[in-house]
Amino acid sequence: MKTPEAQPYQNPPGLIASLMAGFDAVTRNITLILIPVILDLFLWWGPHLKISTLIQFLANQMLSFPQQSPEATQYIQTSREIWQYISDHLNLMIALRSYPVGVPSLMVSRLPLQTPGITQPASWEIMNFWVGAGAWLGLTLCGLIIGTFYFLIVAHVSVKGNSKLSSIIKIWLGTSFQVVLLSLLWLILLVAVSIPAGCIFSILALGSPAIARIALFLYGGGIIWFLFPLLFSPHGMFLNGNTVFESVRKAVRITRMTLPTTSFLFLSILLLSQGLDILWGSPNETSWFSFLGIAGHAFITTGLLATSFVYYNHADQWTQKVMARQIQPPAVQINRV
Repeated sequence: MKTPEAQPYQNPPGLIASLMAGFDAVTRNITLILIPVILDLFLWWGPHLKISTLIQFLANQMLSFPQQSPEATQYIQTSREIWQYISDHLNLMIALRSYPVGVPSLMVSRLPLQTPGITQPASWEIMNFWVGAGAWLGLTLCGLIIGTFYFLIVAHVSVKGNSKLSSIIKIWLGTSFQVVLLSLLWLILLVAVSIPAGCIFSILALGSPAIARIALFLYGGGIIWFLFPLLFSPHGMFLNGNTVFESVRKAVRITRMTLPTTSFLFLSILLLSQGLDILWGSPNETSWFSFLGIAGHAFITTGLLATSFVYYNHADQWTQKVMARQIQPPAVQINRV
């Protein structure tokens, strides 16, 4: 008797199996974490691109009031302290951590000013607004291109089991173009949703602060609900070479058909990454132990990214099988007399 061969991915994608496969792929190819490690070291030890003068000018324009009550004075003082912190710590180099595709970074959230060494990072001040905007745009574009290379390597290693540099370089430029288009699509959608929501929020804020807080909470929930089906939108470009709209359409379909498991996957990724970031960020920026935090963060985030690719590949094949069964006409039975 001939046993039929088992078909892969006949069951819905599993979270635990995807986590194990993703971290196993990173463990076997530990050099994958070098890209996020290098980015964090550059943001920590590399030159800082500052716009402190522009930020201070903007803060003075926003916080200049002719008459000030005690409450307004306290508000202005608190706001000035916040703007001063932003002015001191903001480094335009953080634009290298681009979205939705980019190299993960621990130092983006910390914005360090000092290093364990005696020599402190060099600092360059930008005095012109348009020069600063151009620098931010250029660094974001570089981040998208570098992030595309990083995503390609992780996708090939976690799903296809190989990372031939020559094969990745051949498709790097074309995939980078699709990633830039995807980023523009995300930006347009966010602006389209934020403008009317911002107007409604401003009107409610004038009426009651309590209602404004509720509206802000609902706005944040609405943004998450709106963007959730698009979280898988880059994956089809890296695994299957899809165009932007093909990848987005497939991401929405996969999310809809695997909603409970996919929701739990992204919730687990969020909790693991953000929870462990508290541990990785606990050493002071002047401590050499921050190197351990950078390495740990790079390993965890790369493993979680590999997990998402493994899960997406499984979910994609499973949804295709389910749709094929739905389209296939039922078999016609012929009764013989």
